[in-house]
Amino acid sequence: MRMVESFLMRNPCYTAGRKITVKGLMLHSVGCPQPKASAFISSWDSPAHGGSCVHGFIDGEDGTVYQTLPWNHRGWHCGSGSRGSGNNTHIGVEMCEPACIKYTAGSDFVCSDLDAARAVAERTYRAAVGLFAMLCGKYGLDPLADGVVISHREGCARGIASNHGDPEHLWGQLGMRYTMDGFRRAVRAAMEGADSGTDGYMGIMGKAVATAGQMAAYVRAKNPGVAQSVLDMIPLYLSEGEAEGVRGDIAFAQSCLETGNFGFSGSAVTLSQNNFCGMGVTGRGVKGNFFETPLLGIRAQVQHLKAYASREGLKNACVDPRFKYVVRGCAEYVEWLGQKENPAGKGWAAGAGYGEKILVILEGILGMAGGAVFRPYLVRVSIPDLNIRKGPGTDYGKTGKYTGAGIFTIIEETDGKGASGWGRLKSGAGWIALDFCERV
Repeated sequence: MRMVESFLMRNPCYTAGRKITVKGLMLHSVGCPQPKASAFISSWDSPAHGGSCVHGFIDGEDGTVYQTLPWNHRGWHCGSGSRGSGNNTHIGVEMCEPACIKYTAGSDFVCSDLDAARAVAERTYRAAVGLFAMLCGKYGLDPLADGVVISHREGCARGIASNHGDPEHLWGQLGMRYTMDGFRRAVRAAMEGADSGTDGYMGIMGKAVATAGQMAAYVRAKNPGVAQSVLDMIPLYLSEGEAEGVRGDIAFAQSCLETGNFGFSGSAVTLSQNNFCGMGVTGRGVKGNFFETPLLGIRAQVQHLKAYASREGLKNACVDPRFKYVVRGCAEYVEWLGQKENPAGKGWAAGAGYGEKILVILEGILGMAGGAVFRPYLVRVSIPDLNIRKGPGTDYGKTGKYTGAGIFTIIEETDGKGASGWGRLKSGAGWIALDFCERV
């Protein structure tokens, strides 16, 4: 992490000199297509800019942290809510956003270059992890404690910030696997000098990437005789997921797995149960739960996923009869939904590789016409000492590990220093220079 002191000495938050007792840190993203921190620093360093001031910006082009207020000065970065203002307790840091996105309405945007946008988001995420680890150490904060490290969105939910969706809205719409729970774990791992090991994992919370059209095209391809009632209810996955902050496309992929692509062959549940996820099937011969309508069945499934992936409260009334049995937040990633892969031995299903099976289906959905989605591919590495780096470029640190010779799956590509292209390994180990690989 590179940090530059660039105080906004003419901003009213600086000149007022009010101090706070730092009790937490709040992560933001700027909400406009501007990757350069310098643009904000230039604009905000003025007596006329009295409406806002943060403690730092993270540049989207190189990940540099620009400190714009002394850390213990009171900024104005999150507004207020029904329970007061996080400005009185939390340091606020803004991550700059990609130039290739265009906001359309509220927090929704379109993206003209997904790879470039993801590279910016990853760069700022990694810098934020390092910065928050440093600040937690400086102020004796535990990033995993309740309310210490939060997003602007979470601040709103806690009643101490205005109504914003950042930065989760950015990660979700770019199809990134980042979550705030994962971010907090990464900060703790950075404080301990360890790798969190989850950078490449798929977060359950967030905004769906696949469209209803892609989901319908996938199930038609897998099950040409799929019932029209199934096709009609597909949009419910997106609307119910949106309501609870759960990725509806992940819920749909799970339903495809549990119902045999809605053919129900070999499934413990039937179409008439409106139970598309095997809820309540706790043993052989058990039929599972029944729901009055498809909407209620899908709502219960989404709520059950939220129980595993998050500690946030439900937005809709609980219709999930098994919600109370879940250890909240024990499986924030799809990969952790299987009990055998879950670090705590929790999870939705006992079978091996359960989460990976969902991800394979999701990959197939995203590959259908109607979405500009990167398709993973295999490469052959012939040299034994190809470095794995923490990011896409020689300006990122080495992980200390090598691929060795063999076949590997690349799940993301981007440009970076030191090679004509960089690829992210499916294992989550890091990035490798593609110049030393042969596509197979």
